[in-house]
Formats: sequence, C-alpha cells, structure tokens
Amino acid sequence: MSENLDKSNINEAGKSKSSDSERGLEDAVEGSDEALQETIKSGSPSTQRVQRPHSSPPRFVTVEELLETAKGVTNMALAHEIVINGDFQIKPVELPEDSLEKRVKDIVHKAFWDCLSVQLSEVPPTYDRAIKLVGEIKETLLSFLLPGHTRLRNQITEVLDLDLIKQEAENGALDISKLAEFIIGMMGTLCAPVRDEEVKRLKDVKEIVPLFRAIFSVLDLMKVDMANFAVSSIRPHLMQQSVEYERKQFQEFLEKQPNSLDFVTQWLQEATDDLMNQKYKNALPAAGGAAGSGDGPRLDPMAVQNYAYLKLLKWDHLHRPFPETVLMDHSRFQEFQLQLEQLTVLGAVLLITFSMAAPGIASRADFAEKLKMIVKILLTDTHLPSFHLEDALTAVGEKVCLEVSSCLSLCGLSPLTTDKEAVLKGQIQAVASPDNPIRRIVERRRTRNACKMKPS
Repeated sequence: MSENLDKSNINEAGKSKSSDSERGLEDAVEGSDEALQETIKSGSPSTQRVQRPHSSPPRFVTVEELLETAKGVTNMALAHEIVINGDFQIKPVELPEDSLEKRVKDIVHKAFWDCLSVQLSEVPPTYDRAIKLVGEIKETLLSFLLPGHTRLRNQITEVLDLDLIKQEAENGALDISKLAEFIIGMMGTLCAPVRDEEVKRLKDVKEIVPLFRAIFSVLDLMKVDMANFAVSSIRPHLMQQSVEYERKQFQEFLEKQPNSLDFVTQWLQEATDDLMNQKYKNALPAAGGAAGSGDGPRLDPMAVQNYAYLKLLKWDHLHRPFPETVLMDHSRFQEFQLQLEQLTVLGAVLLITFSMAAPGIASRADFAEKLKMIVKILLTDTHLPSFHLEDALTAVGEKVCLEVSSCLSLCGLSPLTTDKEAVLKGQIQAVASPDNPIRRIVERRRTRNACKMKPS
C-alpha cells in the first residue's frame, strides 16, 4: 500500500504529471467527446432563424477540414471547462434504463458472460476467454502506474505473464482463483480511497464469472478516477496557458473560415451603436471628440466590451445565435440571466416595500433579511418553463403585506390600511413588466456602473 496513487504518492504524481496526466486526459477526452459535442450542439440555437451577417465571403471546406475543426472545438471546449469549472469531473456514462442502447449492451454482455461460464464449466475447462480477460486486466493495471512504480510494474508483469498462464492452462495447472486474488490485491493498492469498499467487496465473491464481471466494473470506476486525477493535475498548467491557447485556436478557425466570427462582430457592433446613441453619450466617459469637432465622440473600448457583456445578460436565446467566442459559456450566461432577473425583481420589491412602509421598519436589518429570504424562496422556480412571474408576484404581494403588517404591529405602529395594501400589491405586481420604472432605474444604474469599470 506504500505506492498507492492517491493515498501516499501525491508528490510523486505531481513530479510525473506531465506525461501521465496527458495520457489520462486523452482517455478523458475520448470518454466525454460525445457529451461535449452534444452540449455544444444543444447550447447553440438554430442559425436558420436569423439572417446571418456576411462580413467575409464564404468558402468551401473539405470534410477533413471540418473534422479537424470539430476536434479542435471539442478539445478547446474541454480545456475551457476544466479551467473555468473548478469542480469539473468526468463521470461514468449511465444509460437510461429504457433506452435501446442499454438493452443492446445488456444483451451483449449477458451473452459474453454466459459463454465464459459455459467454457469454464467444461471438462476439462477451456480458458481462452478467461486468459484474454486477464490480459485486459493486466493492461488496465499497468496503465494506472506512474513511471516510478517499478516494483509494482515488475510484480504485475511477472504474475500476469500470459504465456506462462497459457502453459499452465494447457497442463491443467492453472489456478484462476489465485490470479483473481492477486488482481484484487493490486487493485486495492492502486485504487483511490473512495474505491476501498468496492475492492473489499470483491473478496466476498467466490464464483469466477461473477468475480470477473465485478472486477471489470470496479476497474471502469478506477479509470474514471484516473482521468479525474489527470484533470486535477493538468488544471494549473491549463490555467496559465488557456488565454493564449484559445486565442490561437480562434485565429486558426478565422484563417480557415473568414466568416467564422461574424456573430461576434455583429454583437460588438450593436454594443457600439447602442452606446453611440444620445441616450448613453452623457453617461459614459468619452476618450476624445470634443463638442463641435467633426469626428464625434469616441467610446472607451472597455466601456464597449462591458456593455457588450451586459447585452448577453438580456439575450434572446431562442431567436438569436450566441457570439462564437463566448459560445462555450452559453449555459453559464443563461444561468446569469436568470439570476439577474431574480435580483432585479427582488431589488424592485424591496425598494417598493420600504418606500411605502414606516421608517421604523425600513431600518430594521432583521426584517429586511427576512423579507429578502421570503421573496427569494417565492422566485426559486424562475428557471422552470412553467414559471409565470405575474403569478409569483401575486403571491409575493400577499406575503409582503402580511409580513409588513406583522412587523408594524410588533413595533407598536398601525397596520397597513386596505387601500395601502392594494397599492403595495399593485406596485409589486407591476414589477413583472420590463418597462416598470423601478426596473428601468436599476438597469440604467447597472449599465452606467458596468461601463465605467476598468480592468484590474
């Protein structure tokens, strides 16, 4: 157990991560390639609904170029996810119970294990399939080793010598149980601590076929653990190189397909045009262009960038394609948009409530926190398709009036009159409209503050 990968060789793993992490990461890419491609496809709205801008003339590309580009996008998406998501982990594939793929997989696996059982039940037993399985287990165990695990490598190679095992099988001297015992012991040495219980349960399986099946099941989990170990090892390196790597990838895409960033161009141009309108000129710092000059005001590029990102928080995801350079974060921006909607509604409700309530309760921090929690709970289901903001705000209005009246009573003040309750509920209900004055004030302040921000 002294050479356990995750228990006692963390320092050694760090020293040799550049080679083994890459190997594990390649396995991770292969295992998650389809999932990533599905994520990218599902996160991209149909481009047929919008007239695509043509800043550059399209050109024909070969199938090889398309495949190479798709592979580059997948690799970049995986690297981006590893860097951005500190909790990123590769998980075992779990097929739906009623899916055709799972039924076919179960049938094929059952046929294989039934055939192995028949071979081992013959007199004398036939070990051809069993020896092949031992060979696969040997290769898997060797793949878990780091370069410094010389002693373990020699042990595995010596005990699981396929030529010797074949000779023993031909002479009737093969002891499968002894080989299984060694394999389980080696798995216990190499597995992560989280797999100790699974490996320990293997010792309770006495029949050979169920034991082999259970061994492969645990080995599959250990492969996922190894891939996640590689991901965690390579993350610091990716964090240092990710910006240059993504810039290089996008430059290569642009050279192969000049119009591959048209939606980014359109997005930034719209942000610039919006800021150039008189509505925003007086609220934003201009880098030049004095009054009366023919050139007009020039916008701060950082202000344009900040405002462009703000536009993503109000994006019409159903009818507009997402800009290419932020497509990998499409789902994150959708989550941000929902959170922004919740915060905007929450802030508007609190402002309306405290503006109508007595000054005594508006200054009570405990009441403000309680009210905030209640409103957040009532807006929890914002992400669900069945959510209706108008209905939710009706419930919010009722609950807010009850809490305000209760707080007023505790403070020895007169409760809200029926007319005031009706006005308060009506103003809260009006927050559902995007043109609500309170919401527009919040959005203008957010836009002004964000566009004045400078890079740190």
